Amino acid sequence: MKFLILAVCVAVASANTAYPSPAYPAPAYPSPAYKPESYPPQPYSFAWGVNDAPSYNNYAHSESSDGKVTTGSYRVALPDGRTQIVNYKADSYGYVADVKYEGQAKYPEYKPAAAYPAPAYKAPAYPAPAYPAPAYKAPAKY
Repeated sequence: MKFLILAVCVAVASANTAYPSPAYPAPAYPSPAYKPESYPPQPYSFAWGVNDAPSYNNYAHSESSDGKVTTGSYRVALPDGRTQIVNYKADSYGYVADVKYEGQAKYPEYKPAAAYPAPAYKAPAYPAPAYPAPAYKAPAKY
């Protein structure tokens, strides 16, 4: 039986070498059809915003570019009640952002733990053992 299994394994291994897989050329990366230098930067502009008072979502983003310099602004409602406003400019020299905040930060009133009563806890009552406890004996001295 072992010989039969070994023979089948050898036959399968030799069958794979009898029909080798075709050789495919290595993929060209990046694709020859895509040449980044052939597509100059294009001007664009966009803007969007959300102001949903019930959920306290108030944010917006606008950006425009002439192909060389990108300028934009975005605003975000922060959890502490302020609004963060970022105006930025990005060009060949880098990214520069001007960050401002509107409003005052509001935090919930601090209530120390002593103001809240401790939860009521009642220890369970266990019955006394029905047998007498053994008397303690001191160990013998050597």
